[in-house]
Amino acid sequence: MRCRKCHGTATVEIRRHHTAFCSEHFLEFFERQVARAIEEERMLTHRDRVLVAVSGGKDSLALWDVLRRLGYDATGMYINLGIGEYSRESQRKTVAYAEAHGAELLIVDIPGQYGMSVEEFARATGRVSCSACGLSKRYLFNRVALEHGFGVVATGHNLDDEAAVLLGNLLHWQTEYLARQAPVLRSAHPHQVTKVKPFYRIAERETAAYAIVRGIDYIVDECPNSVGARSLLYKEALNLLEQAAPGTKQSLYWGFLERGRPLVRAQDGATLRDCVHCGQPTTGEVCAFCRMTERAAERMRVRRMRTPASPPVSPEPAPGVPAAAGAAPPDR
Repeated sequence: MRCRKCHGTATVEIRRHHTAFCSEHFLEFFERQVARAIEEERMLTHRDRVLVAVSGGKDSLALWDVLRRLGYDATGMYINLGIGEYSRESQRKTVAYAEAHGAELLIVDIPGQYGMSVEEFARATGRVSCSACGLSKRYLFNRVALEHGFGVVATGHNLDDEAAVLLGNLLHWQTEYLARQAPVLRSAHPHQVTKVKPFYRIAERETAAYAIVRGIDYIVDECPNSVGARSLLYKEALNLLEQAAPGTKQSLYWGFLERGRPLVRAQDGATLRDCVHCGQPTTGEVCAFCRMTERAAERMRVRRMRTPASPPVSPEPAPGVPAAAGAAPPDR
């Protein structure tokens, strides 16, 4: 297999484009695809300060890396979700990249700031862990961006991610979600920042290849809470289709953006207002994140009140020593 551009030995094959590249020209192709996505969708300019949501995985670290290579003012943001060793390792990978490249990184510690992990939020409120995690991330991305003066939040969602989400929304006809599925979600409220997905033209395999070629060390393991998630099932189904017919994911998602989304866009008519507790945008009086954290805190408080306190245990006296020996006399 030969590189399409220099005819040298190819290292990365891109079947959906019926082509292959050597490492050097693959990086050129990758950067060109990202730059094209940004320009065609008017995601951001070089005057914008961009907050990149970084998890320690290949997609987010690759996004942070390529945006910086393209000359954008990109700062990373890592959220410690409190998921045991997985969170500790992903934070180590993120910090290591920032230190190696002299990049600015903001870290939000959910257990330290809110008193419990996303798993504990989920258990206390009856949510599944992925729901509590997604809600927390969306809230904190927006809040931290506003507090630090960023106008845009960029996430590493790639073509595979978007196609899998689209398939799930189509199977269940979630028209309100279909209306909001796009590479760019413009700010619709003074306290809401624009969210962009510069990798919507890039397949997951290609972000992995980019990370390897660039020597980016990322966490390979999936989040332990994602086991059994339907999104993984949809990805597997699309992978089978892609293997038989390269370009299936691209055709599905790009076709939706061109032909399907204009038909459902009118469904997204929600009016946003300020949350009465935190001031973040919400469709109700209190935002979903505040409801979750307050409900969790209340349930934990009630649980502690219902748990009987254990009486103090007196140590067994040593042989030949009276039980009260050395004790202070009781107060009168």
